[in-house]
Formats: sequence, structure tokens, C-alpha cells
Amino acid sequence: MADQHYFTEYHKMANKPQIKIVNVETGDEIEREMTDSEFVKWQADQEIAQAELAEAATKAAQRQAVLDKLGLSADEAKLLLG
Repeated sequence: MADQHYFTEYHKMANKPQIKIVNVETGDEIEREMTDSEFVKWQADQEIAQAELAEAATKAAQRQAVLDKLGLSADEAKLLLG
């Protein structure tokens, strides 16, 4: 399938991000602004990514707080927990 040889790159521009589609077999490039539906999906993906980053940071802080209470370093905890 020819679509397997394409990759998409997103560039943030003034209004909507730009999409750059490159055919890796031929080197042909198409650069265009996102459609409305692509932009809505992109925004939703950005919000999900931000929420996941915030959740990971919270979990890391909670883990560190437990280690601090126990007086252990992360390496010591790994040794204990195997």
C-alpha cells in the first residue's frame, strides 16, 4: 500500500498547524494547513498529552515523597524491591 510510505510532520504556524506529507519513495512533498477536523483532533491529542505529563509528574513526586519518608534513595528502593 502506497500510504505506508508517507509520514506526516506537524508545523505550528500562525492560525492552524501545517501538515507536511512526504512520500519517502519519491521525495514528493505536500505542505498544507490542517483541516478543521484534523485541527480538532490535534488539539484533543495535545490536551491528552498534557494531562498524561501532569499525571506522570504527580506520580513521580508522590514516589519521591514516600522514599523521602523512608529515608531511601531510588536506587536503594530498587534493590529492596528487586
